[in-house]
Amino acid sequence: MLIVAALVLIVLGSIAFHLSSPWWWTPIASNWDYIDNTLVITFWITGAVFAAVVLFMAYCVLKFRHRPGHKAEFDPENKRLELWLTGVTTVGVAAMLVPGLFVWKQFVTVPDEATELEVFGHQWSWAYRLPGADGVLGTADAEWVSAENPLGVNPHDRFGKDDLIVEGGEVYLPVNQPVKLLLRSIDVLHNFYVPEFRAKMDMVPGMVTYIWFTPTRTGTFEALCAEYCGTAHPYMRGFVTVVEAEEYQEWLQEQLTFEEYASNARAGQPVQLAGN
Repeated sequence: MLIVAALVLIVLGSIAFHLSSPWWWTPIASNWDYIDNTLVITFWITGAVFAAVVLFMAYCVLKFRHRPGHKAEFDPENKRLELWLTGVTTVGVAAMLVPGLFVWKQFVTVPDEATELEVFGHQWSWAYRLPGADGVLGTADAEWVSAENPLGVNPHDRFGKDDLIVEGGEVYLPVNQPVKLLLRSIDVLHNFYVPEFRAKMDMVPGMVTYIWFTPTRTGTFEALCAEYCGTAHPYMRGFVTVVEAEEYQEWLQEQLTFEEYASNARAGQPVQLAGN
């Protein structure tokens, strides 16, 4: 009876903890409420299965407990029960997978009107690159990385000369405008993660990965590295500030182009970036 009571209390305690728990995800600040909904669906399905399994265990312990004069029955085959369990399991797994497939399709399908922003991770800070006046990001590669070209922009690509270089860990984005993040790493695995945006992806050296989202409210949000990248991993942080379109355009005007950045570096002049 003590075991039965303990199992029932585990279920009741788990439900009470969920309903009264202060730990929940941060308020969303992007279009990815689909991800929240999918997690909630998964949570309720797995929670219901957890409660059903534990309560069934309590029932079995109570019903089939040792009693004087009671003989145990051996019934290794029960096709009806097997079919029932297989059907319920199939429905439960499908209910968890199907919403995720729809969300994943949306997650990898970038809107045509999305602007591009390159996020560059290196031990242990963030840098960014945005298209310049031509609206096109120039090509980049690790072979071009140097003191005067920290993001490895191809100096022979005419589309890269007006690209805007932002160092210092802070970048601005316009509200209600979809943005595609092109993610690059120069050294080890990193992961660009802003909890309020619900979008994250590994940054793999030698590859360009991507995510996209639409910021839905203004404010300043902390960007974290969500992949262990060395001794200073906890300090690899930055900020994403979402502002109205007018303020965003003003911020863009303050940034240095790649050509200006490289020219200042070659001349030995200190590079003054708005993100510093």
